[in-house]
Amino acid sequence: MSDFLTKLNEEQHKAVVHTSGPMMVIAGAGSGKTRVLTFKVAYLLDQGIDPFNILALTFTNKAAREMKDRVVDLVGSTDARNVWMGTFHSVFAKILRIEGHHLGYPSNYSIYDSDDSKRLIKQIIKDKNLDPKTYAPGYVAHRISMAKSSLINAQEYTDNPEIVSADASARKPMIKDIYKSYEARLKRADAMDFDDLLFNTYLLFRDFADVLYKYQLKFKHILVDEYQDTNHAQYLIIQKLAANTENICVVGDDAQSIYAFRGANIANILNFKNDYPDFQLFKLEQNYRSTKNIVEAANKVITFNKDRIQKTVWTENDSGQKIGLIKATSDNEEGQLVANAIFENKMNYQLPNSSFAVLYRTNAQSRSMEEALRKLNIPYRIYGGLSFYSRKEIKDLLAYFRLTINHNDEDALQRAINQPSRGIGKTSMEKMIVAADEYNVNLWEVINDPGKYHVAVNSGIVKKVTDFATMIKSFRAEMKKKEAFEVARHVAVSSGILKLYREEDTPEGISRVENIEELLNAIKEFSEAAAEQNEGDLAEQGTLEEFMQNVALLTDADKDEDNNDKVSLMTIHAAKGLEFPNVFIVGLEENLFPSIHSINSRADLEEERRLFYVALTRAMNKVTLSYAESRYQWGQFTISEPSRFLEEIDDSLFEKPKKASIQLDGKKNKPEKKSLIKPGMTPLGRRTDKKEEIAFEASDTSDLQTGMQVEHSRFGLGKVMVIEGQGPNKKATV
Repeated sequence: MSDFLTKLNEEQHKAVVHTSGPMMVIAGAGSGKTRVLTFKVAYLLDQGIDPFNILALTFTNKAAREMKDRVVDLVGSTDARNVWMGTFHSVFAKILRIEGHHLGYPSNYSIYDSDDSKRLIKQIIKDKNLDPKTYAPGYVAHRISMAKSSLINAQEYTDNPEIVSADASARKPMIKDIYKSYEARLKRADAMDFDDLLFNTYLLFRDFADVLYKYQLKFKHILVDEYQDTNHAQYLIIQKLAANTENICVVGDDAQSIYAFRGANIANILNFKNDYPDFQLFKLEQNYRSTKNIVEAANKVITFNKDRIQKTVWTENDSGQKIGLIKATSDNEEGQLVANAIFENKMNYQLPNSSFAVLYRTNAQSRSMEEALRKLNIPYRIYGGLSFYSRKEIKDLLAYFRLTINHNDEDALQRAINQPSRGIGKTSMEKMIVAADEYNVNLWEVINDPGKYHVAVNSGIVKKVTDFATMIKSFRAEMKKKEAFEVARHVAVSSGILKLYREEDTPEGISRVENIEELLNAIKEFSEAAAEQNEGDLAEQGTLEEFMQNVALLTDADKDEDNNDKVSLMTIHAAKGLEFPNVFIVGLEENLFPSIHSINSRADLEEERRLFYVALTRAMNKVTLSYAESRYQWGQFTISEPSRFLEEIDDSLFEKPKKASIQLDGKKNKPEKKSLIKPGMTPLGRRTDKKEEIAFEASDTSDLQTGMQVEHSRFGLGKVMVIEGQGPNKKATV
C-alpha cells in the first residue's frame, strides 16, 4: 500500500482505492473532498496509470493548480504535470484547438470574454436599428448564454415556438435575429465565446464519432469535482466521454448546489444513480472543520429539503460555542451590533481581524456593515467584489450627485455624460476637451455652448450636450428646494441610470439595481438622522452636499493595503469553498433570505436553504445569525419578519432562547422608529400563517398565458404580464 494512503480516514481510503467503474463521492462540508480527489489522482499514478490517460475537471483554475501541486508532492514525480487537469473551459478549449477544424475553426481561434460578447451584441443591435433600451445588451447576452447552456443554437432558437412566444410576450421579438447575427459574426471572426467552448465540444463529440472514440480511449479515468454545479452541456459531454470504460468518479455535495442561476442543474448529481445503476456510492460524513453545535445546526436545516441524498455529517470536534443570535431594530443597527460583536471578540480573545467573516445574501447589504466597521476602525475587505462605494453603478450615480453639486467637477462630468449612452461619441468629447484647453475654460462651459468655443461638431451633438447641461442645472434647482433623499431619487430616475440597469434583466442587472436601492436607503437614513438632530424639523434635514462629503471621507483609500489582517465581507455565493473561525450571517429575514424571488416554488426555496447550509458550514468555531425588524426599501420603512430558516434550528443550539428573541407566534414588538408606511399600504415582507399556505391548492400552470387573471395564496389576485423561459425554467411575471 502506498505510504500516503495512511493519511486518509477509512471512508476516504475506500473512495481513493476504488478505481474501476462508475462511482460517486458525496462529500459533506469540511469532510476532505479535495483531499480525496488529490489522493485519487496520486493513487492512479502510483498504480502505473499513464498521466495522459487521466482527466480531472474542476471549476476553478486555482483548484486545478493546487491539486496538481499536491499530487506532485505525494508521488514525488513531475509526471503529475501531464495529467489533463483543469477547468471545463480550459480543457475543452485545448481539445478544440486540436480538433476544431472538424467544425470549421482554425487552431488559433479567438475566445471572447463576456465584455467582448456584449460589445459585439451592442454593435449588432445598433446595425439593426433596434432600440438599445428595449434590447439591452446585458439582457440579450443573458438570453443567448442560457440558450447555449441548454444546447440550443440560433436556428433552433428561431424554430422553437415557445421561446419565440416568450420573447414576443416580453416585447423583444428580435432576439432570435440578434442571436443569428451574433452566431454568424462570431464564426466570421473565427471566434468562440465562453458558452461555445462547451457547446462546440458537445457538437464535436456528437457529430464526429471517430473524434469521440479517440478521446474515450485517451481518458481511461475521468474525475469531476463539484459535480452538483455542472450544467446540461457539461453533463452530456462527461456522459459521452465516460461511455466506453465508465471509469468515472464524480465528487460533490447535493446540499451545496447553489448555482442554478448560472445554469447548474442539481438533477445531475441526484440522478447519477439512474445514469449508472451499478455505481458505487461513498459518503464522506466526518466534518473536520466545524464544532458539533455548528454541524448539528446545519444537519437540522438541510433535513427540511425534500430533494437530497441522505447522509449524516458528524464530527469528533468539541461541542464549541452555541449559536449567537442578534436582533436589531433596523439594518443600520444590525451593522453596528455586528461590528460591536467583532470588536468585543477581538479584544476578549485576542483574535486577528482575519478570523472574522460577514456573509450576506445580496451585495447591497455590505453598505451598513462597511460603515459600522469603519466607525470602529476595523479594517475589512470585500471578498470577490468591490467596496460598496467603488461599484460601477454606485460611482455612476455619485458622479451625477457630484456634478449637480459642483458643475466644474470635470471627472464627474466625463463619467456621467454618457452613462447611460446619449450618442455623444468619443471623438466629439475629445474635441470639446481640446476646446476647453485652448480657451482655458472649464469643460462645463464648453458643453453649455459649444458654438461659442468653435467646437467642430454637428447640430445633433450640440443639442445632446446642451440638453445634458440643462438636465444637470435642473437637478441643481431641485437640490435647493428638496431634502437629500428626494433629490437623489429624482436624479436616479431622471438621469436614466435606474432604468438602464433595470432593463438589463440579468442577475448582474438585478444586483446593480439592489445596490442603487441601498444607496438611496443610506441617503434616506442620513436625512432622517439629521432631522432628529434638529428636533424633527424637516427643513433642517441633511443636504445632498453634506451626504457626499461624508461619503468622500468614508471612502478615503486605505493606507495599509499590504496588511492582510482584515475582516472578510462577502456574499454567501462567494464564500463557497472557504472557511473562517468566526462567521456572521446577516439579514436573516423573509423576502431577503430566503429571497423574495425564491419563495414561490419548492425547487427555488430548497436552493435558498442549501445556500444557508453553505453559510453555516463556513464557520469553524462560532457562528452568529442576525436579522433586523425593519429595513428601508426604496425609501420606504418596512417591517421585516425573521427568516423561516431561524425556526428550523433547534432552540437548544442557541446561546439564548430563540423564541424569546424572535417571538414565532407572529406578535413581534414593533421597532420604536416611526413607520413611513402610509394608511392603506400593506407592509412588505409579511408571511401568511402556515396552515393557510398548506390549505391552498395550486392549479396546473402549464397552460398559463399572458393576460390571464390569477390568484396566489400569499399575494392575492393578479394578472399575468410576461411569460419567459420553457419547461422547468418557465417563469411568469404577475
